[in-house]
Amino acid sequence: MLILLPPSETKKTGGSGPPLDLATLALPQLAPPRDAAVTALVALSAHEDEAARVLKLGPKQRGEVAVNAALREQPTMAAIDRYTGVLFDALGAASVSAPGRRWLGAHVLVHSAPFGPVGALDMIPAYRLGAATSLPGLPSLRRLWAAEVTGALSTLAPRFILDLRSEAYVALGPVPAGIPSRYIRVVNEGADGIVRALNHFNKHAKGALVRRLAEDRPRIGSAAGFLSWADAAGLRVRETDGAELELFA
Repeated sequence: MLILLPPSETKKTGGSGPPLDLATLALPQLAPPRDAAVTALVALSAHEDEAARVLKLGPKQRGEVAVNAALREQPTMAAIDRYTGVLFDALGAASVSAPGRRWLGAHVLVHSAPFGPVGALDMIPAYRLGAATSLPGLPSLRRLWAAEVTGALSTLAPRFILDLRSEAYVALGPVPAGIPSRYIRVVNEGADGIVRALNHFNKHAKGALVRRLAEDRPRIGSAAGFLSWADAAGLRVRETDGAELELFA
């Protein structure tokens, strides 16, 4: 099973790893669009006012421009540790056991805007770039990434993909049509019996789900296998139209 996670806008600063080396990231065939995105982001960051406008940064966020300007020189840390926010706080990768972290490294990709999908343990720097941003000199990120990411995922040929990304990042790399997959939607059933999608708890539930998977380290190769594991783990998950799974928070 391969799990696709969205990134987070908020990130830890610093790190103890060496500067960014695109050749070491998962899916090495994505090196050309990665280099193009990083080059464009660094070039944009040479002009603070323009960068703040393009990235939609407020006065208190302008320090993010300097972070992007040093993208190729700043220290790195594992992607699963770099991101913060509701999903990654619920996942709590820093406190996952060593076997669990190895499992995350083997089964999880985090889909970033400047680097595309990276392995959970791939070393990346801090940055500021969202899926909807258009970088000067490049096509939209959707045009830059979508076909390239779909093609790269197809070369991995996983037996099953569990897609926990937001819809904005799904658009930057749709799952290949030939690979069995399910998109996770987090829902809640109200007292009236109506099932509703959640927002804030959506991220928390996804992070908690991935942590439980890392702790259990199951061998899952299909949607049926995932449903069987979830039931045994005490999670309420149901299949809807064959393309989505509803995870009850």
